[in-house]
Order: sequence, then structure tokens, then C-alpha cells
Amino acid sequence: MQNGINRNVYLIFGVGLAVLLLSSCGTTRKIRQQHVEKVVETAKTFQGTPYRYGGTTRAGMDCSALVYLSFRSVGVNLPRVSEEQSRVGKRVSKRKLKKGDVVFFATGKRRRKVTHAGIITEKRSGTVYFIHSSTSLGVTEDNIQSRYWSRRWVRARRMF
Repeated sequence: MQNGINRNVYLIFGVGLAVLLLSSCGTTRKIRQQHVEKVVETAKTFQGTPYRYGGTTRAGMDCSALVYLSFRSVGVNLPRVSEEQSRVGKRVSKRKLKKGDVVFFATGKRRRKVTHAGIITEKRSGTVYFIHSSTSLGVTEDNIQSRYWSRRWVRARRMF
């Protein structure tokens, strides 16, 4: 009788543990997706904000401030400078970009030195769009596969 009870206790414990582990994977994915949506939604609220080097407000901001403030909206504290931001998170290949990934470019004289950052906003019909603060247009969305951006690509990171 005692062995039967022990087996039932272990069986119930095992099933409970399995249910807990399997449900937490789905919950984690759901939370990640909610964070991604909030980051992109926050970034898009800055569209039209003029570019200002070192700026961090709607009066003017630079590219790294856009990334910094968008991720801060979900409690993720990133470094303030794009070069340092490019060292945080999981490295992602250009082929595997997803909404919410942060992309980095070299727009200066040195070909591999990160000087610009943006956030992937969507993939549609094979085209990948990202939001960033452009020196000429302010906060705007662009096609990452354009000739200009594809030539300046350095890396991408997934923050969560």
C-alpha cells in the first residue's frame, strides 16, 4: 500500500512539474512578444522628432537615445551610446532578424566602428524595416536592405 501511495505522489509531482515547465515556456514567449511590441510602439511615438546629437527628449534625440528610451519603457537598461549598446544581448545574423532586434551600422570613416543604431519594426514581403534617428530626417523608418544601409551594416543584437 505504501509503495502505491509513493508512486502516485511521484506521478502527481512529475505531471505537475511537466505542466509548470511547459506552461512557463509559452508564458515566457508571450512576455517577450509583449515587450517587443511595447519597445517598437514606444519608438514609433518618437517619429518626427528632430535629430539632436546627445539629445534624449522629444525636442531632439540621437539614434542611441531612441534605442535607450524605447527599451527603458519595458525596464531594460541599455548603455546610452550605440557602440556600447552593440555589445549587449545575443548576436543575431542579418538573415534571422526579428521585430525588436537592435541593428548597428558604421556611418563614419571607419568601416567597422559602430556609430549608428536602430530597432527592427517589421518584416513585410521579404523587406525589413527599422526605426532610427537620422541626422537629416529625425526619427524615421527605413528599409534596412537599401543600398545605403546594407553597405554600412555591422551587426544586430537581440536584447530579450
